[in-house]
Amino acid sequence: MDRVESVVIGAGVIGLAVARALAMAGREVVILEAEEAIGTHTSSRNSEVIHAGIYYPQGSRKARSCVTGRKRLYAYCEEHGVPYRRCGKLIVATDQGQVPQLREILEKSHANGVSDVVEIPAAEAMRMEPVLRCVAALHSPSTGVIDSHALMLAYLGDAEAAGAMLALKSPLHGCRFSSGKFVLQVGGKDPVEIKAKALVNSAGLRAPSVARLIEGFPPDRIPPELYAKGNYYSLAGRPPFSRLIYPVPEPGGLGVHLTLDLAGQARFGPDVEWVERIGYDVDPRRAEGFYAAIRRYWPALPDGALSPGYAGIRPKISGPREPAADFVLQGAEDHGMPGLVNLFGIESPGLTASLTLADDVGALLAGTAPPR
Repeated sequence: MDRVESVVIGAGVIGLAVARALAMAGREVVILEAEEAIGTHTSSRNSEVIHAGIYYPQGSRKARSCVTGRKRLYAYCEEHGVPYRRCGKLIVATDQGQVPQLREILEKSHANGVSDVVEIPAAEAMRMEPVLRCVAALHSPSTGVIDSHALMLAYLGDAEAAGAMLALKSPLHGCRFSSGKFVLQVGGKDPVEIKAKALVNSAGLRAPSVARLIEGFPPDRIPPELYAKGNYYSLAGRPPFSRLIYPVPEPGGLGVHLTLDLAGQARFGPDVEWVERIGYDVDPRRAEGFYAAIRRYWPALPDGALSPGYAGIRPKISGPREPAADFVLQGAEDHGMPGLVNLFGIESPGLTASLTLADDVGALLAGTAPPR
């Protein structure tokens, strides 16, 4: 039986950030990834936005980890040469009835410590983006975009330089907790049994399923495993925008918004559908519903300008008619298994918050996490 100090399950952006933090703290780390490459699910199928921390409830883990994580992420990109652009974002009201909600967003952002968000007149917003139509707007200068794959490679490089090892095509088949250690049955070409002192479940979409594989883990501590699929559509040609454009949020999401990649290409999305299985097909017909939504803030959007881009799935732990759940990090005081940390529901803004969440995991394993 192989022995290792720490095992991290999942090589998405969170798992890699956690492995990096643990390895750089002097721990022996093995990263188990079921797929044949890093970051093949949520981490590579998102809008690649560096979020400012505007929308989340004050005092929530999402708000705290996003605001601190964003500052750290920009610094990390500078230090490690990870491509990014601090392009900024406009949140726009397209009718007067939305203006009070816009101001509530402003108050929430300031309560979260995002003090650089300001309300600007419609004329100024439309000067900044001449094809835009709105009646009022918020400007978030600290929102940006990033190359998420380059970020994951940087995290992995740091982790491996500190001694961590990555095992691809190594799915977890079972786990038992015995004499203070986790005994893991790992599949793949050469199945192996690994004994570890610490185990971090950062399996993203499948984190609840991984928790269910741990013998004796209390089932009432495992949240539901829900999949919210978002479809994105690409814009033909170069976009006439230099910033991200978000409408005032709608029930259940942030509405059909415009994001840009580092090459300057635009995509619109998402339209959220709750699905039973993991799949990334994009139905071209769903784009038809986007045109009216986009034309509220970009009236000149040409017919036929949208084509299927990609789909991503968020690892939800609350349903479509429930309030959005906060990030869940479970340590021993939550489930009674010392050395185990589960990360559940790490959706947006997980990428932005990754460095902070990784430190939080380390603190839970070390027993130094602050009281909640």
